[in-house]
Amino acid sequence: MRKTLRISAVALAVSAGWALPTQASAADAASVQEELVAMRAQMQAMAQRIDSLEAELATAQAQAETANKVAQAATETAVAAKASADKAPPVKVTWKGAPQIEGEGGWKFKLGGRVNIDAGVDNAPNSTGRDDGFGSEVRRARLRAEGSMPGGVGYKIEADFAGSTTILTDAYLSFSHKDLTFKIGQFNTFQGFEELSSSLHTSFMERAALTDAFNFERRIGASVEYEKGDVLLQGGVFTDNYTATPNKNWSVDTRAVYMPKIGDTQLHFGGSFHYADYENGSTIRYRQRPFEHFTSERFIDTRAFSAKSERGIGLETAMISGRFHAAAETYWQKVARTGMPDPTFFGGYVEAGYFLTKGDSRGYKNGVYDRVKPVKGFDKGGIGAIEINARYDHLDLTDAGIVGGTQNAYQFSLNWSQTAYTKIMLDYSRLQYKDAIYPTASGDTSYAVDVVAMRAQIDF
Repeated sequence: MRKTLRISAVALAVSAGWALPTQASAADAASVQEELVAMRAQMQAMAQRIDSLEAELATAQAQAETANKVAQAATETAVAAKASADKAPPVKVTWKGAPQIEGEGGWKFKLGGRVNIDAGVDNAPNSTGRDDGFGSEVRRARLRAEGSMPGGVGYKIEADFAGSTTILTDAYLSFSHKDLTFKIGQFNTFQGFEELSSSLHTSFMERAALTDAFNFERRIGASVEYEKGDVLLQGGVFTDNYTATPNKNWSVDTRAVYMPKIGDTQLHFGGSFHYADYENGSTIRYRQRPFEHFTSERFIDTRAFSAKSERGIGLETAMISGRFHAAAETYWQKVARTGMPDPTFFGGYVEAGYFLTKGDSRGYKNGVYDRVKPVKGFDKGGIGAIEINARYDHLDLTDAGIVGGTQNAYQFSLNWSQTAYTKIMLDYSRLQYKDAIYPTASGDTSYAVDVVAMRAQIDF
């Protein structure tokens, strides 16, 4: 292009030179000379402009080449990123009350929690001087994080914020291999069917009296569980609840369950053994509230007495068949004392329940009650699951010179599960006492206390 422009300029100059004689004859020679100088100046400016345009063209070509390289690199990067994404492990998010995140290879994580809000009325004989009447509380307000990672490693940590202080409930690591699960940390010991069933899935707002009276609780320890087919074996060595440590107390807890399913009927047979050794100078106390937790009153109470050790033996059975379910447990707690008779205390219950809504049934999993999942819950345009239950609950804290009293409870509940994660419970309990620790004005220690209570519950 530059060469063409220069040839055109020379041609123009030559043409002008040939025309000079003719023009000179008609014009002044000086004027012609001035025009020639001006023309040469224009030609020089034109040549400079051509040089400038060529430089700009070269720059544009270089920039275009650079842009092409950048675009090609970006395309290659995008292709590589897509290939890497295609090869990356898939992430699955499911909703089980709250988001549960699962990755390839065993990665899993979930945040969860529960809230139980209770209110009710208890009515004791006026002359006992006990504080009765209306009561309410946030029974539980828990948050937890749990999950697993490759290699069969699992974990759970949960805290309860319901009271005036935050309490750690579960905090443990686990390792699973085939049919075995090893666990270390703080968690529930293996003391019976109802104690190990989550409070979210029990038939009544409160578990049977024996579970609280005999101090069933989470403790720090290590355990191993074996589950295969219809057989579940559990055992562990424990110290004490973290709120009571450090001390020299230790215990051994074991449980065995046979859980066959015959047709649509789930059966459950089990037994548990507990032995605890206490450090020198220890005392122990067994007592129980009148059903509901919002009252601090206890009408049966052994009061504190010396103890070297305790030994507990429990038997349990349950069945779930369609809408019907039933369960029963017994437990004997024997305490060894120094220089005094060894008392044996007893607790037990039997309960039965029935769903009024067609198709609904109690859940069961891993040797305990599991979640009720309404066939036609609110989320499916139905009314949810409606369940009625009745229970006889017995607790005897009198033996070997210790008169802690006897409680016989006759209880009824109406449970309404709107969804698998929400529930309203209405309970009535009539507690008949013998040898209660608070006498009436006439000295009578045999009387009844009535309790009506209600709970609103949600978990996620």
